[in-house]
Amino acid sequence: MAKVSVTELVLRDGHQSLIATRMRTDDMLPICAKLDAIGFWSLEAWGGATFDACVRFLKEDPWERLAKLRKALPNSRIKMLLRGQNLLGYRHYSDDVVRAFVQKSADNGVDVFRIFDAMNDLRNIQTSVEAVKRLGKHAEGAIAYTTSPVHDVNYFVQLAKELEAMGCDTIAIKDMAGLLTPQGTGELVKALRSAVNLPIQLHSHATSGLSAMSLLKGIEAGASIIDTCNSSFGEGASHSSTESLVAALQGTEYDTGLDLAALQEITAYFRDVRKKYWQFESEFTGVDTRVLVNQIPGGMISNLSNQLKEQGALNRMDEVLQEIPRVREDLGYPPLVTPTSQIVGTQAVLNVMTGARYKSITNEVKNYFLGQYGKAPAAVNDAIKQQAVGDAEVVSCRPADLLKPEMARLSSEAERFAKSEEDVLTYAMFPDIGQTYLQERNAGSLVPEVLLDKNSIKSSGPRFAPNEFKVTLHGETFHINVTGSGHAGEEQRPYFVSIDGIAEEVIVETLSEIEISNGGSTSSGGKRKVASNTSSGRPRPSHPGHVTTSMPGTIVAIKVNVGDKVKAGDGVLVIEAMKMENEIQASTTGIVVAIHAAKGDTVTPDESLLEIQPE
Repeated sequence: MAKVSVTELVLRDGHQSLIATRMRTDDMLPICAKLDAIGFWSLEAWGGATFDACVRFLKEDPWERLAKLRKALPNSRIKMLLRGQNLLGYRHYSDDVVRAFVQKSADNGVDVFRIFDAMNDLRNIQTSVEAVKRLGKHAEGAIAYTTSPVHDVNYFVQLAKELEAMGCDTIAIKDMAGLLTPQGTGELVKALRSAVNLPIQLHSHATSGLSAMSLLKGIEAGASIIDTCNSSFGEGASHSSTESLVAALQGTEYDTGLDLAALQEITAYFRDVRKKYWQFESEFTGVDTRVLVNQIPGGMISNLSNQLKEQGALNRMDEVLQEIPRVREDLGYPPLVTPTSQIVGTQAVLNVMTGARYKSITNEVKNYFLGQYGKAPAAVNDAIKQQAVGDAEVVSCRPADLLKPEMARLSSEAERFAKSEEDVLTYAMFPDIGQTYLQERNAGSLVPEVLLDKNSIKSSGPRFAPNEFKVTLHGETFHINVTGSGHAGEEQRPYFVSIDGIAEEVIVETLSEIEISNGGSTSSGGKRKVASNTSSGRPRPSHPGHVTTSMPGTIVAIKVNVGDKVKAGDGVLVIEAMKMENEIQASTTGIVVAIHAAKGDTVTPDESLLEIQPE
């Protein structure tokens, strides 16, 4: 009898898709013994956005998570999702970094590496596949599935042949947005089975409501491994439920052989765990057939909604969803999967938030047009490309061929705070937040984001001086928890708060103090004048020479000094917003006369970051 094997996704893609990758290691370990006993083909437990979330939000060591899971899952293959030359970051790394990352991933417990490239440019996964095979581990080459005028069955068959020739052990159809239809899945799997001799694994998100039917048709056409997620974190933007597929195939020639009753014990555990993360739930992670048009992957939608919420712009989600397909067409129809999903998604957000398409263009979009991520599947919009990079030369070779070895430099830069090669690789993936994380870890000052207790919030009655409350501004409601404050009587008093679970520091000044510092006064009518400065002390923009950001973010680079002469359009600052870098350009030609911010500062659109005296 033909037996279908199952890869369980609850430890990685399930919570990435539904609660913005926020599940903590301590909530994974207690159930590992039961997961280990089921007999899954593999357990996907690492890679993807988990590395970023561990460092950025959870303040956990991602390498330590992997090692703990390896110890807790002695009988299971642990699978990770690897972005080829991007590894787990958002740029291409040199080959020596790729080899070191694969080595340490294997050393700490990864058995199966699912390797893909967001552009389906297979030059970008060659080094990863070779490194995995050299270590005797399982290399799974993944095809990023999408639909467009240039993506058809023949296109995907050719990719499969190249993956087989490269030495991959299995081939995965990675449908990150839920675009596969039952008929299309059957035709594609049948064509792949005729073209290659490798096992075919199916991965399809349930966002469009089609995944269970598509998996069944794929199985009937010859797919031998399927990806599913425990129902506690299944369906919608996640994947078809493991228990449902096991039941559907029971007693057929495709019977998985998995114990449905044992799976239900795991389900009960994770249902309770999920309740702890209620603040990261989103109305946008259910079944949504709009994905058949906007193609947003399941792993991105919960993070996108959370990021828009942080900016107070969740009400503009529909506009962003409509803009994403337009940006994707401008970029030559790349599949929307990390990092291209972030590149396209962030640019779409900018286009909506600024009120003008491509008024501000991220560095990543510029690098995309320059070919630094690989070859675009189709022709790009020449007008937008010209606006972004002008006549700059486009890379035609494998982008990593232009990179010099980096490990020695990275090790030297991280020497002060890195205690292992794993630490160096953490710094390599995310230099700014990685360094901050490692320094805080060494100092024993790591503080993970706050998990709000929903029950205590409901039961807490009104208080004279509340430290938990809700504020509604412009139709958006924010849950605020005051966790501490600086000393009373200070000119600027810091309050430490969490806003919808995100830790923030708010600087508060009384109105009279603002009046004194800005020369304000009280009019005869008793109304006070509005201060010309924001609460951060930066001036509000009042003339064309004031440079501002289009989106809230963090300054990662200041490219000019006071006294420098700049031309309108020159890059003067770099802001990180939604994990992407956005170069802020000079608003006019002239001399830089003031810089009102520093690297690492959190900034907003209503303040001047830099001032230029026009010529």
